[in-house]
Amino acid sequence: MGKPHDHLHQRLARLAPARLYAIVDTGYVELSRVPFVTEQLVRGGVDLIQFRAKKQAHGEVAELGKQMRRLIPPAGPLFILNDHPHLVAEIGADGIHVGQDDLPVAEARRQAGEGSIVGKSTHSLDQAIAAEKEGADYIGVGPIFATPTKPDYVPVGPPLIGKVAAAVRVPQFCIGGVNESTLPEVLTAGAKRVVIVSALLKSQDIPAYCRRVREQLVSH
Repeated sequence: MGKPHDHLHQRLARLAPARLYAIVDTGYVELSRVPFVTEQLVRGGVDLIQFRAKKQAHGEVAELGKQMRRLIPPAGPLFILNDHPHLVAEIGADGIHVGQDDLPVAEARRQAGEGSIVGKSTHSLDQAIAAEKEGADYIGVGPIFATPTKPDYVPVGPPLIGKVAAAVRVPQFCIGGVNESTLPEVLTAGAKRVVIVSALLKSQDIPAYCRRVREQLVSH
């Protein structure tokens, strides 16, 4: 039982109770504000922070990722990198997130390091079941509603949440148009965990927004 296995076991133990997942997306956040937004999310008590930088060069992603890592306490939120599995070890991230058109889960884990968490985006029941079989440690389910973050994706609708929950055992994070006002509908549909992107990033008081969302998640 080598060290990578221990690391993965510890990370999965932290993933299991996780409810609120935030994404620092450079499509919404100016590069100069990435450290500030990261600090605010940590203060808000999110369980996972993903860094998504679709238009930045590898060197820039690595540099910003290292800045984020310094601001995310070791016992704080899990730190997930979107794409760039080869940068996970250099940055010191806890894992990698891949989309349907990206690397297979096993290859992403091989590149990121065997102790890394691997999450995968899914947009249908079949994709959710396939991602679990492929070995994903968690899945994203969505987009539940129309979202400016992914304008090309057709919303899957809240009914998919319950279908996936009945068929898949790994943690499922519902994403896409989820915010403070749509959260009740998502929770009623059976969600236990959510990803919030634009609503959090555009909030005037990120920690307060996080706390209000967490109250809804915990009380449901």
